[in-house]
Amino acid sequence: MGSLRVAVVGATGLVGRTILRVLEERSFPVGELSLLASKRSAGTTVSFAGTDVTVRELTPEGVTDSDVTFFSAGADISRAYAPLAADTGALVVDNSSAFRADPEIPLVVPEVNGDLLTDPPYRGIVANPNCSTIQLVVALEPLHRCFDLIEVIVATYQSVSGSGGKGVRTLERELAGSIDGGSPYPHPISGNVLPHIDTFGADGWSGEERKMMNETRKIMRLPALHIIATTVRVPVAIGHSEAVYARFTNDIGLSGVRTALGMAPGVIVADDPERNIYPMALDAAGRDEVFVGRLRRDPDDPHGLVFWIVADNVRKGAATNAVQCAELALSIENVHA
Repeated sequence: MGSLRVAVVGATGLVGRTILRVLEERSFPVGELSLLASKRSAGTTVSFAGTDVTVRELTPEGVTDSDVTFFSAGADISRAYAPLAADTGALVVDNSSAFRADPEIPLVVPEVNGDLLTDPPYRGIVANPNCSTIQLVVALEPLHRCFDLIEVIVATYQSVSGSGGKGVRTLERELAGSIDGGSPYPHPISGNVLPHIDTFGADGWSGEERKMMNETRKIMRLPALHIIATTVRVPVAIGHSEAVYARFTNDIGLSGVRTALGMAPGVIVADDPERNIYPMALDAAGRDEVFVGRLRRDPDDPHGLVFWIVADNVRKGAATNAVQCAELALSIENVHA
């Protein structure tokens, strides 16, 4: 694969900047780089591979001259501009919720359903899943292949970086004793736990909970999967954690579970509670793997398994997964894989 024309829409945001960092780390073959953002951010510079690149205002023309475009600027921007980029024959990886539910657009986690991008080679829009969904399915997929998954109940403990830079800044301000500057949350987040991510529907389910349930079924190709999610915001800067109860058709044994997870791509098993070893947000921050631990059989049901998952939501939950999708679709060999 030769050098590519790469564009990043939303390049000055938390995920956009992380996409650039991941492209650099993984030696993605960037020839020409276009950084696009709002009019407010135009003219600023962002460093890439030792060079300061000037950010340009997003325009229709700006997204039609690249081989691959990463979108991380919100669903409205993606709906307006991603089809323009795709119509040129480019690969488009969209990090918003705009296209995730579209049955004609692949929703991809490479470790789970990456074949959608390679057989045959795919061009067009690829939807990057919700951050909390990505880490969940990376851990569930190898277990499903061994034991046949039939039910999932999950509670999330999601960091403020899931709200972007504004969430991180809000937590920092509150920890410093300030309540000025605006907040993306309806209540203080410092010293608090909010069972409220996205908006609530008339049925009481939040948008984030609906995303997790619907996206898990689509990615794992299990339309009848019974899955229940409760999504919660916690005062942690980076790293989403999840408590999972999963039931399978087959009896599960912990030795088989550890073997399946230990052999799974992108998974690190951290499970030695007697030595205080279990997945933690501090350890996952800055990493691309999904950490799994606190493995326990249901004492009353040999088909049930309880476990704990942690991952960096900005990297594997967003930027790294997006770059991995591009590598797969464009047949780019990643030297760090």
